[in-house]
Amino acid sequence: MQIKPALHAWNVTPSEALALQRQLASQVVDDQPLDMASIRTVAGVDVSVKNEQSRAAIVVLSFPELEVLEAVTALQPTPFPYVTGLLSFREAPVILEAFEKLATVPDVCLFDGMGRIHPRKIGIASHVGLWLPDIPTIGVGKTHLIGSYAPVGAEKGSISPLSYHGEQLGVVLRTRTNVKPVYISCGHGCDLTSAVALVQRCVTRYRLPEPIRAAHRFAGDF
Repeated sequence: MQIKPALHAWNVTPSEALALQRQLASQVVDDQPLDMASIRTVAGVDVSVKNEQSRAAIVVLSFPELEVLEAVTALQPTPFPYVTGLLSFREAPVILEAFEKLATVPDVCLFDGMGRIHPRKIGIASHVGLWLPDIPTIGVGKTHLIGSYAPVGAEKGSISPLSYHGEQLGVVLRTRTNVKPVYISCGHGCDLTSAVALVQRCVTRYRLPEPIRAAHRFAGDF
């Protein structure tokens, strides 16, 4: 799969990374509904870091069957320190290398990480989405990063809007009854309503949607 021409260099300082995020956030599209009837493939994207090596995995599943069609990985030295809010500068280079290995162009990508739920509204799902060739991306975070929300009901499917500085950036979704919720937000090229709907259709009997679970297995196996 061919990614877009480089938007910027990844070898930057933390202060330069912050400036890039502020510059790029306005380019993120978060009001475009997904055409659910046309979705045939959904990819999961995850990165595992071990001994200063980062391994990205992208697994493409059929939709709605959720059967694995293709899986690729890429391995690079971890290029950037761990800084809250700057995850994309640590993980995006190896993710983009993995995307270039894909034979299948997925219809949508679910990222293990945030999209618009981010201090500058450009988490990894949004940032990497700007590099991809018109593939909508969705952020599925496992832990609370920013924002406030009302308590989420204990039942599977319960949802609470998440807001930051008076703006709704995503939702908190209970994917299993009495299990910790996940944090859903637009990455790039979709809207929140259809992002939540797609994630719900990718959840089976586990907390995380199947594409991300599959990517996590492949990324962590090194």
